[in-house]
Amino acid sequence: MKKAILSLALATTLALGAGYASAETRITYKSAKSTSSYYQMAVQIAEAMKAGSDGDIIVTVEESQGSVQNVMEARARGGDYVFTTPPVLVRLAQGGKAMFEGKSDPKFDEIRALFPIPSLTMHFVMSEESGVTDFAGMEGKTILLGKGSFGAREGEKYLKLFGLDGKVDLAEVELSNAVAALKNGQIDGFVTAGSFPAPNVIEAAASTGVNVISLSDNQIAETKRTKLVIPGGTYAGQTEDIVTTSLPVVAFTTSAMSDDTAYELTKTYWEQKEAMGGAAPWWNGVDTGLMSNITGKIHPGAVRYYEEAGFELTPDQQ
Repeated sequence: MKKAILSLALATTLALGAGYASAETRITYKSAKSTSSYYQMAVQIAEAMKAGSDGDIIVTVEESQGSVQNVMEARARGGDYVFTTPPVLVRLAQGGKAMFEGKSDPKFDEIRALFPIPSLTMHFVMSEESGVTDFAGMEGKTILLGKGSFGAREGEKYLKLFGLDGKVDLAEVELSNAVAALKNGQIDGFVTAGSFPAPNVIEAAASTGVNVISLSDNQIAETKRTKLVIPGGTYAGQTEDIVTTSLPVVAFTTSAMSDDTAYELTKTYWEQKEAMGGAAPWWNGVDTGLMSNITGKIHPGAVRYYEEAGFELTPDQQ
């Protein structure tokens, strides 16, 4: 009898253990370089998933060298793979264009969106002392663009588009030193791209006083980027809304992920977003309006959540 009871207890323990193991979902989240704000976001998402699921969803964050690498790895990863990238790169991969020319793969067609995360947002920051309040006023000023980053490339493009090519002095200073250079008068302004509110813009606005330049609708159209409005009051001294451009960023997976897993990831993300925003303000820039930035198919499991929650989806997203 004792042996029978012990056997039953052991069997029950094993069954409970098996049930626990099957309930736990493990996800690999491929993000960005460990020094970037997007890596910090990935860590916050991992913590939010664990908290919001009572430990049933465990996310491991992987460092990445960039969005192109994230998309490329979708060819070989399984149903536990989540990665971040601008939707435009997914379109290019699926079409075998640009950096994906000659590297097309049928698995690119299986990429599916889950949810939007903070966009890469352009900031054109000028010191109050410079008196510059629009792009035309930047002529003859010393501007820091940085090197090699999306913001630097985009900033250079905008200077050419708006007739400032060769008409501003480009500072040879690292972007990490932008605020110090602005304070000591070494530069008149700097260009940076990142989720808003951007830490370096917060620091510059609080310590030096700045004007963050808005773009007109015509200028935004020329850039061929997505319009984004930074609400007034986001930065010290900026009482009016700042109209600028952005590069949307979205968390993706593939159709190899189960519908239930995609549902739980998406549901937990939106339910935890407010709590994440309390710890890091850049999450407060994410709302239902960013859903329009998802230009491809959304995973069916995520679609189930969006329909339950009353989100409006386009036919192309479904």
